[in-house]
Amino acid sequence: MIDLIQRLLNARRVKRFFLVFIALSLVPLGQAAKPNVVILFTDDQGTIDANCYGSNDLITPNIDKLAATGVRFTQAYAHTVCCPARAALLTGRHPQRGGVVHWTQGDMNSAKGINMALEEVTLAEILKTAGYRTALYGKWHLGAHRDYGPMKQGFDEFFGIRDGFIDNYNHFFLHGNGFHDLYEGTMPVKAPGKYFPELMVQRSLKFIMQNKDRPFLLYVPFNIPHYPEQALKRFEEVYKDIAEPARRSYAAIVSTTDHYIGQIVDKLEALGLRENTIIIFMSDNGHSEETGNRIRLDNHRSGYPKGHFYGASGGGSTGKWIGQKGSFLEGGVRVPAIISYPAKLPKGKVRGQIITAMDWFPTVLDLCGVQQLSDSPKLDGHSVLPLIRNAKAKSKNKILHFAWGKKWAVRESDWKLIGSDGNTKVSLRNLADAKPEARDYAKVKPEIVRRLRKLHTDWVNEVSPR
Repeated sequence: MIDLIQRLLNARRVKRFFLVFIALSLVPLGQAAKPNVVILFTDDQGTIDANCYGSNDLITPNIDKLAATGVRFTQAYAHTVCCPARAALLTGRHPQRGGVVHWTQGDMNSAKGINMALEEVTLAEILKTAGYRTALYGKWHLGAHRDYGPMKQGFDEFFGIRDGFIDNYNHFFLHGNGFHDLYEGTMPVKAPGKYFPELMVQRSLKFIMQNKDRPFLLYVPFNIPHYPEQALKRFEEVYKDIAEPARRSYAAIVSTTDHYIGQIVDKLEALGLRENTIIIFMSDNGHSEETGNRIRLDNHRSGYPKGHFYGASGGGSTGKWIGQKGSFLEGGVRVPAIISYPAKLPKGKVRGQIITAMDWFPTVLDLCGVQQLSDSPKLDGHSVLPLIRNAKAKSKNKILHFAWGKKWAVRESDWKLIGSDGNTKVSLRNLADAKPEARDYAKVKPEIVRRLRKLHTDWVNEVSPR
C-alpha cells in the first residue's frame, strides 16, 4: 500500500490521490453495512418555515417527522443565494475555492461562463469511489456548460435543471429571453405539462428501488419553494382561508415540498432501508422577496405573454430575525437543518450550536467510515457528530465568512460585519440584541469593525484561487 501511495503522489493530481486513498481506507465491508445517504436540499425555504421550527400556520408533517427521528439544528447556515450554498454542501469548502464567486453559467448552450472548478472534489466523487451508486435529481446550479455539471463531478445519474429555476410545467427558465432547461445528463428532455417536482421525485423513488441492495447517495436538490410558486392544487385548497395572499401562496408551495419529501422517506421505510439511511434536510438560503419578476418581452421563448408574473410571493417567515434571500442578515443565511439516522444517532433532539452546509461533507464521511488524509484538499467544514451526540459540545465554527459578488460578511461571536468591496462603508450588527441585528454599531464600535475587517481580509487571501 505504501508503494501504491508513493506512486500516486508522484504521478497524480491531489484530487485523484485523495479519491484512491479513500477507497483504500474504507471500513472493510464485512464489518458493517454501509449506510445510504439521502440529502434533501430545499430552495428558498425561510428560516422558521416548518412546524418544528415554530411556524403555526404551516402543515409540514414529513419535515417534522425527520426532526422527531433525528437532530434539529437551530443555528444552521447555508448561504445567501443558491450557487454558493450548493458548492459548500457538495465540497465541504468555501465556494470561493472552486471559483463560485457569482452567478454560474445558466444556459448549457451559451458560451462558457462561470462553472465550479472540476478540480473540486464532491461528496459524490468520494462515495462513488467507495462503492456507492450516486444520483442527482433536481437542481444543479453550479454551472450549466456541457463540459461541467453533475456527471463530471461524481454523479452516475442526473435528471433535472442545470441552472437556477424553471417554470414547473413547460420547463423554461424565465428571466430575460428564456431558455429550455430540463436535461438527462446533457441531453434535453421534453415533457410539456408534466410537473417537474413530480418528475424528479419519481426518478428518486425508482433509483431507491433499483439500488436497495447496495449503498447509494441520493442528492435531491428541490427547485421549490423557489418561485414560480406553482403548488399542488390540493395544498392551495388547504390554505384558502389564510387572509394574506403572499403567505397563502408560500404556505401551499412549502406543503407541496413537504409532500414530496414524505414520498422519498416513505419509500425508504417501505423497503426496510430507513434505519440504515442517513437523511440530511436543509434549505439553501432564506425565503425570497423577489416579488417583481414578470416576462418583459413580447414573443418570449417560453410562450408566456409579456407581463406574465412568475416571482416570489414574499410570504416566507424569519421569526425574530430580519433579512431574506440575498442578504447577509440572519434571515438570509440562517436556515432549517435536520439530520436523521435512526440506527446510529439520537432522536428528537435539538442543538443550538453553529453548523454550516460545509459541515455535512465531513459528517457524512465520518458516518460512512471514510478516512481523510492530511494531504487531501482542504476541507473548511467540520464533522458535527460531537455536537449531535453531546448538547454541550463546542462548535468548531468560531468565525463565519460569507461572500457573494462584491458583498461580504464576517461573524465572530454575536457580532457581524457586513460590507462590500470598493465601498468603505460597513454595518456592524449584534445577534444578541432584543431586536437582533436591527441596530448598526459601526460608528460606535470602531475597534470591533477593525478586528472583523481584518478577519475578512485574511480569509479572502486564504480562500482566493491561486
